[in-house]
Amino acid sequence: MDLKSNHISPVLTDPAPLGKSRLCVHSSLLSYSPPGTAFPADLLLTIPRRKNAFLDDVRSSSWLDAMKSSSPPHRKITKDVNNDSAATEYDIAYRTWMVKYPSALTSFEQISNYAKGKRIALFLDYDGTLSPIVDNPDCAFMSDAMRMAVKRVAKHFPTAIISGRSHDKVYEFVGLNELYYAGSHGMDIMGPVLQSVFGDQRHGFRSTDKQGKDVNVFQPAAEFLPMIGEVLKSLVETTKDIEGSKVENNKFCVSVHYRNVDEKNWAVVAQRVHDTLKNYPRLRLTHGRKVLEVRPVINWDKGKAVTFLLESLGLSNCDDVLPIYIGDDRTDEDAFKVLKEGNKGYGILVSAVPKESNAYYSLRDPSEVMEFLKSLVLWRKSSAL
Repeated sequence: MDLKSNHISPVLTDPAPLGKSRLCVHSSLLSYSPPGTAFPADLLLTIPRRKNAFLDDVRSSSWLDAMKSSSPPHRKITKDVNNDSAATEYDIAYRTWMVKYPSALTSFEQISNYAKGKRIALFLDYDGTLSPIVDNPDCAFMSDAMRMAVKRVAKHFPTAIISGRSHDKVYEFVGLNELYYAGSHGMDIMGPVLQSVFGDQRHGFRSTDKQGKDVNVFQPAAEFLPMIGEVLKSLVETTKDIEGSKVENNKFCVSVHYRNVDEKNWAVVAQRVHDTLKNYPRLRLTHGRKVLEVRPVINWDKGKAVTFLLESLGLSNCDDVLPIYIGDDRTDEDAFKVLKEGNKGYGILVSAVPKESNAYYSLRDPSEVMEFLKSLVLWRKSSAL
């Protein structure tokens, strides 16, 4: 694929099956481009034009189906016989699925045996991984127990949070200074100063965090901020009459949540977003768990963020390094794929429903994620004795 901007209206495309990315990713890291300079043309993605009217396409294609299935409802346990039968069938399907994606808890001995003599680097998504998925995205708080588990694991392994949320927002949720934070799907990375890595100004710049500490910042989509701001303002205005919709500012991307919107109005939400974006050919639309996300058309995702962070930590291309990425969303598949290629590390999918993935292992929910983090700490402490 020719990675150039063709300045055509970006539209929702049929979601590719998990594990088969539609993005052609350049092998080298993206250089930071200071404000006022032209964005490198070879780092832009080509979005094909769709011939049919958008709303008809939404209704007739698999896109609306993908919106419906992006966050399956929680199973409700009742004493009804039919429900018991359905639950049994579900459990059988899930156990069958786990043959391909075994539990990282029951497989912990296998993971720890492979990790012997290696340096683990840990990457974590936030929503649905460290915190539960909730109706109001502003209330996706992690528990104190989870925070302590992350704090303890970060004492033993370099740890980064890579989230679709803005950097500032995910930092407010987590509140730990020991970590790397990568917001906006890795388009806003902030971490400790490492003299030997960030000296190249093409990759970022020096700044200070809220505590006044020196940090290094990497923002490959900095030029898009004014454009993102315009779209944010427009989307807030155009969706304000759709009950239950919520537009979230995630700095380098805009998230339009439809979790609380009546399903019959989902196509309307998508149409409003499309109408707003038709004049912005350098922005594209993707979807996550009941959320539409407006993102810059650049060659960057969570997989590229993992690669960048490993390099910045001096851990790339090392046989004694084992990266582990834990996430629950389709955007995490880019990171899973990076680790799977060349057997670089382990991807762990957090999911209570069977679905295809590039991950090696699975965990059912955030509570199991916390148990896995605790297991890592106990293993590290015991191996140091």
